Amino acid sequence: MTPPVETRRLTKRYGTLTAVDALDLQVRAGEVYGFLGPNGAGKTTTLRMLLGLVKPTSGEVRLFGRAVVRGAGSGHLSRIGSLVEGPAFYPYLSGRDNLRVMARHAGVPRERIAAVIDQVELTDRAGDKYAAYSLGMKQRLGVAAALLKDPRLVVLDEPTNGLDPAGMADMRMLVRRLGAAGCTVLLSSHLMTEVQELCDRVGVISRGRLVAESTVAELRGERTLRVVATPLERAASVVGARWGADAVRVVDGALALGIPPEEAAAVNAELVRAGLAVSELTSHERSLEQAFFDLTLRESSDV
Repeated sequence: MTPPVETRRLTKRYGTLTAVDALDLQVRAGEVYGFLGPNGAGKTTTLRMLLGLVKPTSGEVRLFGRAVVRGAGSGHLSRIGSLVEGPAFYPYLSGRDNLRVMARHAGVPRERIAAVIDQVELTDRAGDKYAAYSLGMKQRLGVAAALLKDPRLVVLDEPTNGLDPAGMADMRMLVRRLGAAGCTVLLSSHLMTEVQELCDRVGVISRGRLVAESTVAELRGERTLRVVATPLERAASVVGARWGADAVRVVDGALALGIPPEEAAAVNAELVRAGLAVSELTSHERSLEQAFFDLTLRESSDV
């Protein structure tokens, strides 16, 4: 299947600053793709190039197999909805009337307005003026506007930015529903928990360069065992003799074992048999946040 989003050596420079550096990205049809990176990593610049809002210095953007050329028409945008850098609406109009203006401009049937308002759960407040909306409601109206054209691809840039916990939970639920309905979602975020919960695959960008692209599970790596035993050096020797020295590391005063958690009982029995006191034996899985820090810090140290 033709990828909804594909970039080839995509680069954007502002004078001597390289905001995006030879980026090769591919978002598959029907997936929720997390675009991760620290502030200033080049995420929003990349999204703006995808949407034809910024002209690349070099490289190529392809949407649904078609090259995006700024100023050459907006045919490719008819299948795309986006919310980039926050929504902007007329404050004196209601949420519903703002969507009517947008629908008329985009040539969208009026029937879509009620459908998207219901989709983002704003039906009860659709008649209220936009100026009276909470930040969470404004974000939801922004997503409703992105969905007006019934798009095959939705691009969301930090959709939970500034929301309270309840608003964040509502937005995550909305993204889940979009993904479950078969819509491709490109979600830019710096919130690891959000991406870990929602995304099928993740691309990590640092200093404008793609440093990893994989599933969340692959980025986090295999589950391991954490063991605290006394004396620690002797415990490392005992485990190394049975499972191999390469499977044993000492991290923060404990053994980090590259051994499947299902082996926990066997590890405990081996250590007790050797006369060692085991005070902790737990299954450990690296969080996406830790994987992100490992990748971006390594990238920073390589520059």
